[in-house]
Amino acid sequence: MKINITTNNNIIKATLNDSTAAKDFASSLPIALNLDDYGQSSKIGHLRKRLNTKNTTSGYQPKAGDIIYFAPLGNIAIFYKDFKYSNTLIKLGEIDEKTSIFKSTEHLKATFRVAE
Repeated sequence: MKINITTNNNIIKATLNDSTAAKDFASSLPIALNLDDYGQSSKIGHLRKRLNTKNTTSGYQPKAGDIIYFAPLGNIAIFYKDFKYSNTLIKLGEIDEKTSIFKSTEHLKATFRVAE
């Protein structure tokens, strides 16, 4: 499923995978999130509700551009740098273009919506 992430008047195109968690995330769109820098590798936002992770493989080593769900805390993350493997990460999808907008500032307000 194609989605758009709008931040700072930029529209970033992304693609969600077919996992249960990604479908649950898509069903909650549109959603506005405050994204804060985490570990100089990603932007994270706190979801209002936890995603359904039934029948979803957890454990992943994110790469720049990946959209990830951090199951223990219910956060979504967009990685702008490669990161180490973690057994609590679930890949939801990936950004279809460069991720430089995400590393340019500490805090971003972003709106996620299904692409038309």
